[in-house]
Amino acid sequence: MSWRKERGRAERGYHHGNLKEALLQAALGLIAEKGPGGFTFADAARMAGVSPAAPYRHFRDRDELLSSIAQRGFEQFEALLTQAWDDGRPDTVTAFERVGKAYLAFARNEPAYYSAMFESGLPVDLNPTLLAASERAFGIIRAAAERLAALAPPGVARPPAMMMALHIWSMSHGVASLFGRGDAARRKLPMSPEDLLEAQVLIYLRGLGFPTDRRPSGPKDPAAPPPVPPAGAPPGAPSGPWGTPK
Repeated sequence: MSWRKERGRAERGYHHGNLKEALLQAALGLIAEKGPGGFTFADAARMAGVSPAAPYRHFRDRDELLSSIAQRGFEQFEALLTQAWDDGRPDTVTAFERVGKAYLAFARNEPAYYSAMFESGLPVDLNPTLLAASERAFGIIRAAAERLAALAPPGVARPPAMMMALHIWSMSHGVASLFGRGDAARRKLPMSPEDLLEAQVLIYLRGLGFPTDRRPSGPKDPAAPPPVPPAGAPPGAPSGPWGTPK
């Protein structure tokens, strides 16, 4: 549900003592209008209709307010990706395509949350709760990549699942940021963002040695759940949301 749909209820709820929710919804509105760096703590208070000192009852500063929004966004994102993945049913490739479409849909339908999650510059590694929420969401893409890597055809080395997850996440994020969010300045495309992402993934799989037809062939789709990701991050792993794989 978008901030616009919730905002009216949140503001009414504030009069019954729901200050924290009113501030979160006010900040979401400001992010949608000005971006995550375009407003101050006092702006959020003014939008919520409270005094400049009131937000300090619930948030240490503006970064903590943004962190709470980003955490909520990742929790909703995880739920959407989990539903799309559906444990790889009815088959890995179909489920994987749904995950890509769900990624783009979230970025398009929840631009304020998406911006707080990925464009706010928050040091997520200093916020364990936010980091955990982001890792749980990324874990869905990692699990899907594990299953997809298992479909490598005979004679083709199985690619590292983490590498595939990061590469495909990068492609999804690029399409979402450039073409999938309804930004006024985006270029017009002769195809939908979903079709563009699908084409990119197929070209990527071809480069890894997967067949060039639409659905990669290979060993039977494994029925077992994906392996548990190894603990610890590999050397040189990027920082930021999803940059500290588990």
